[in-house]
Amino acid sequence: MAGLKLAVTGKGGVGKTTIAGTLARIMAARGLRVIAVDADPDANLAGAVGATPAAAAAITPISAMKDLIRERTGAEPGSLAPVFKMNPRVDDIPAAMSVEAQGVRLLKLGTVMTGGGGCICPESALLKSLLSHLMLAEKDVVIVDMEAGIEHLGRATARGVDAMLIVAEPGKRSLQTADDITRLAGEIGISRLFLIINKVTDDDAGFCRDLEQNYDVLGCLPFDSSVRTADLDEESPYDAAPAYAAEVGKILGKLEDRLGRG
Repeated sequence: MAGLKLAVTGKGGVGKTTIAGTLARIMAARGLRVIAVDADPDANLAGAVGATPAAAAAITPISAMKDLIRERTGAEPGSLAPVFKMNPRVDDIPAAMSVEAQGVRLLKLGTVMTGGGGCICPESALLKSLLSHLMLAEKDVVIVDMEAGIEHLGRATARGVDAMLIVAEPGKRSLQTADDITRLAGEIGISRLFLIINKVTDDDAGFCRDLEQNYDVLGCLPFDSSVRTADLDEESPYDAAPAYAAEVGKILGKLEDRLGRG
């Protein structure tokens, strides 16, 4: 699985960050070099991987590195500059700006703080170039914890995505978000999409079976109270919820089979 590139997304609160962090730890435990990228404005991936609260708080988002943005793009951060480098140099950023925790290198993209989403601005140019480099040129495993959408992904970047994992929980609103993400991903050329249903109880067995008619379902993760306890105690589920981590490992095995990389 060396060089595997995964994007993990889904509606807020469904557990996608927990799954992304656990996948990163599982692959790091195999001896693989792993980069975990937090591309969700509600950044919690470092804690899910197992960084201490102090270490997680100390990770500086790339979007907040004003000197770096100014140097690489030639424009002032926070401005709607008429002229700046659209493809700035980013190849040294993963090694220089990442923080290691539990054998995983962590990068936090951060939020573009300008008026108007989807702007063309220096910060956005740097973040998109960095993500494109990670997906297309980086040789390590890359797992990107996305927000509920594909804001940072473009058509060029999509070529490097081996699979997009859409996390949902039993419920119509969660599945509606999954449908929206599927549509958006298809528009930029991501075709290998897989669904993971999280927080499943015994009452949801029929719900999960029905989904297999319309989605490529990798698995249904059972509700595990120890995952919530781990979150409250600021611990990684990989360390504090071994039964849950084992179930995520099974899902990774199914993904390997689907991608022909087992």
